[in-house]
Amino acid sequence: MANRILIIEDEEKIARFVELELKHEGNEVEKAFDGREGLEKALSGHFDLILLDVMLPGLNGLEVLRRIRLEKDVPVIMLTARDAVMDKVSGLDAGADDYITKPFAIEELLARIRVALKKRGPVEVATHTLTIKGVTLDEDRYEVKVNGDSVELTNREFELLRMLMKNKNIVLDREKLMNEVCGYDYIGETNIIDVYIRYLRTKIDDRYGIKLIHTVRGVGYVIKES
Repeated sequence: MANRILIIEDEEKIARFVELELKHEGNEVEKAFDGREGLEKALSGHFDLILLDVMLPGLNGLEVLRRIRLEKDVPVIMLTARDAVMDKVSGLDAGADDYITKPFAIEELLARIRVALKKRGPVEVATHTLTIKGVTLDEDRYEVKVNGDSVELTNREFELLRMLMKNKNIVLDREKLMNEVCGYDYIGETNIIDVYIRYLRTKIDDRYGIKLIHTVRGVGYVIKES
């Protein structure tokens, strides 16, 4: 089974070169060119390994690593032009599995990737997850967890939450939500979305003290990431 690898590197030529080599080895690859985009991808997707540059715009690599480690134990190899001992120690103390200094030989990087993957044991089946404010929705297992606690949802509640999380920061009107969740041929109460929103708020927002689902009066609902 192919490994999924995320490259977080602001030098696009380096990222593209590494991507081509990794794909040649049979891996699936995604890229991000700044710290915030990389962190979002790392937390919302499933990856078997992350290549993370230290010097990134937006958020630096050490801060990205620190936030990843709050939620995930994915292997991380730091990439940097720095070669000072304290820089390496900082990266390893923050939770990096390995550290390689640029410029590097691609053969050495590939070898380090194999070692990091081997240390973490057999590759797990890739899952597709969405995570916002401690709420994690697993599309493959069809389950939702808040801060690690499982939350029981009905099928329609799950689909509504998934729709909102996939369209985070975008206001979705009730008609669109009803068509997606209930189907275009749904015949029933017109306020059904409001009812399911109330159920979700009871099970997630109220229970765990978070503000996940926001109402936009006269329009619909939105999940805001921040």
